[in-house]
This record gives sequence, C-alpha cells and structure tokens, in this order.
Amino acid sequence: MKTDDFSFELPEELIAQYPPERRGESRLLVLDRSTGTRTQAMTRDLARFVERGTLMVFNDTRVRKARIYGKALDTGAVVEFLLLSRDQGGVWEASCSKMKKQRPGRRYLFADQVEAELVEAPDGGEGGDSRFLRFSPGIDEAWLEIHGHIPLPPYIKRADGESDSDRYQTIFARNIGSAAAPTAGLHFTEALLDELGEAGVEIAKVTLHVGLGTFLPVRTENIEDHQMHEESWSISPETAEAVNRAKAEGRPILAVGTTSVRTLESAWAQGESAYGLQAGEGRTRIFIRPGYQWKVVDRLFTNFHTPRSTLLMLVSAFADREAILAAYAEAIEGGYRFFSYGDAMLIR
Repeated sequence: MKTDDFSFELPEELIAQYPPERRGESRLLVLDRSTGTRTQAMTRDLARFVERGTLMVFNDTRVRKARIYGKALDTGAVVEFLLLSRDQGGVWEASCSKMKKQRPGRRYLFADQVEAELVEAPDGGEGGDSRFLRFSPGIDEAWLEIHGHIPLPPYIKRADGESDSDRYQTIFARNIGSAAAPTAGLHFTEALLDELGEAGVEIAKVTLHVGLGTFLPVRTENIEDHQMHEESWSISPETAEAVNRAKAEGRPILAVGTTSVRTLESAWAQGESAYGLQAGEGRTRIFIRPGYQWKVVDRLFTNFHTPRSTLLMLVSAFADREAILAAYAEAIEGGYRFFSYGDAMLIR
C-alpha cells in the first residue's frame, strides 16, 4: 500500500495545543467495526460501551523530561536533543535538531556545566535517525528532573509548562523511560477506573517505553518499505496470566493505546514450545499495518493520529482503512480535537 493512502486534510485549529481543563473531559467517538456505525459520546461514558468481563490493558510507562538543550562548543549554536534510551555504559541514544550537522567528535555544554560528546553509533554506522551522547559527568533521572523539559510533540506549538509535568503523564505512570506519553491513557481518571471496575471490567498493565518506533514519520512511498525502530517492553507474570485466562474464557481484550497493542502482539507466542502471552522483557520492531493477523487484541481505545503515520496504519489494520478515514472525516466535521492532547476513539 502507498503511504499517501493514509493521508487526510486536518484544519490546524483542530490540533489540540492544551489538554482539556479537567482530565477525562474529552469527546469519544465509538466505531463498531462490524457495522461501521459511529456513536458520539464522552470519555466519561466509556463504561457504557465496554462489555462486562473485558480485560483492559494499559501502558504504565512514565515520560522522562527527555528534551534538553546543549551549546555546541565549536560554533556556539544551540542544539535540541530528545533522549531516547541509555545503554549500560551510560551512552544515551537521542534524536536532535539539525541532525546532519551533528557528527561524532562534536562536543556540547549543557546545564550545570555538564559536557557531552557525540560518539560513534554502536554498529559503527552513521546513526540513521538518532545520535549517541556520552556525558561528563554522567547524567541521571534526577538531573533530568531539574534541567530537562517535558518532550511535547512538535505539533504542539508552545514550550512545555509546569502543568504538562502532570497532564502529559497518565495517572498510572510508574516505570520511567519514555520520550513521549502513551496518550490514549491520558483520558483516564481514578473515578473512571472505579466505574469500569464496578461494571465488571478487569485492569492489567504492560510497559512499553515510547521512542522512535512509535513516532518516527513514514518517509517511504510504499508502507512496506518503512523500517520501525526498536522499543523495549516488559510484561509481568500477573498480566500474562490475566490475558491468557481472558483469552481462554473468550472474554475481550481491550488495549488502551497503540503502544499497549504493540506490546501484546509482540509478546504473543504461538508454537510447539510456547503458546499465549509471554511474561518477561523484550524489544520490538513490530509494524502493524493492513493485512496483519491479530492474535491478542479485540478492542482498541486510542486517540486520533497524524496523517501518514504508523499509528494511523495500525488502527486501519484493526478496522479497515475506509472505516477509519470515514470516522476521521466525521470527527473533523464535528470539530473533534486531534493528536496527543485531543479526543479519543473506541473501536470495537
């Protein structure tokens, strides 16, 4: 398929620049895959649309203050870095502004007199869509909490503010390591989780640390030529057991967000030596696009995604592309808010 098959026109004023005044006060578009029927509601109404016995799976990753700014020591130019992950040797993988100008050997000065040098990619290559930084002295989460910024996506045309430290995290964020929020989870409040529990809905959590694999744009003409970047995930034995039990009992699995989807589908084993969801840790490059054979997920709660993105391709694999684009057209006509701080969809 062509990347252009997943394009649509979105008025700029529908790109949410701020979250709703109160968490959970977003609109909800419910799409029935079997009939194409669409229902407009609010996220606080979600329990009405989720069957008793459903297992909802959330991503409990926590966003680090991963955006930092360094001054190149050779030119004085300010370079923006988005830290993605750190290896055991303390080298950070990052994306950065003016990528082609940032070459191994270049040095930068950061806050608190911390310096860093660009080093070769571990595979000896150019680094592709990322670069690698060795800091001196080394930095940690405490340093980032003081000197880093919440990594709001580039379509939010403002600097991060104090409120984003709370609102760009889910209420169940626990395991720090993401360079972006699992934004479908931003809609949930304790009151809504309690209501879902009272309605007979079971809750489980997985972890996928969001990085380039989730938000890197598709630059190829054919979607099959796009290469996903690795992201790390982990699943507890309790979550694996809950998912496997729900599948055995024929109860629906509702993934909250595309990152939960990618974790569940990556960790499913179907062979002679193992069957079902596997507990443990791993890394995934899974690219879910139309034609994908689903193994775990039966329902999907998600935000409205950017044109030509792997996220839009994933939801178009779950409910066919025409149904998704028709739902998006209705949302645009109805003035729904799009992207990270925007409104939500339930696809069932």
